[in-house]
Amino acid sequence: MRTIEEAILRFANRVGGTKRVIRTGWREKAKIKSPESIAEHMYRAAVISMVLSDLQMLDTEKVLRMCLLDDLPETITGDLTPSRKRRSGLADSRRREETALQQLLEPLPKHLKELYARIWIEAQSLRSREARLAKSADKLEMAIQALEYASQTHEPERLKQFITSAARRVKDPQAKRIIDLLRRRPKLISPV
Repeated sequence: MRTIEEAILRFANRVGGTKRVIRTGWREKAKIKSPESIAEHMYRAAVISMVLSDLQMLDTEKVLRMCLLDDLPETITGDLTPSRKRRSGLADSRRREETALQQLLEPLPKHLKELYARIWIEAQSLRSREARLAKSADKLEMAIQALEYASQTHEPERLKQFITSAARRVKDPQAKRIIDLLRRRPKLISPV
């Protein structure tokens, strides 16, 4: 019989994998030698989503859970870029991610596994305002990261595709206005 503390440690250890998995789209498409990790991406996406959700008076706790759970399966599946998902089939990719999420959540008590799986599924569906905001924050973060890479002398032309992709996929009106602002005034982002 495991204690809850052992379960939390096992889960935390699994989540730590996000620090070691890189965002492969940056390396494959933009030729970034040392791209950010999934954890770095998730952190800023969560902070962006928190601010936007609080401003819009949405369920910020749910939005944060969506952001923190969204990419966790990638610790097992690896970073599944949109092109990789299309090649292997969207339904197959979704099943692989769901299976990976269940494996990651396995150490946790049943009620938490069910809660987190339900929130992850809602986030993927984009049916609620919270889900659309969480996905929009995810894409907004990608656009910001692209501009940061561009300001660090990486090839700006290769990075435009990430900003264009983000602009197409952002559904939240406020996040869309921020993306539009970034496209008009990219110098608002400075190297960090």
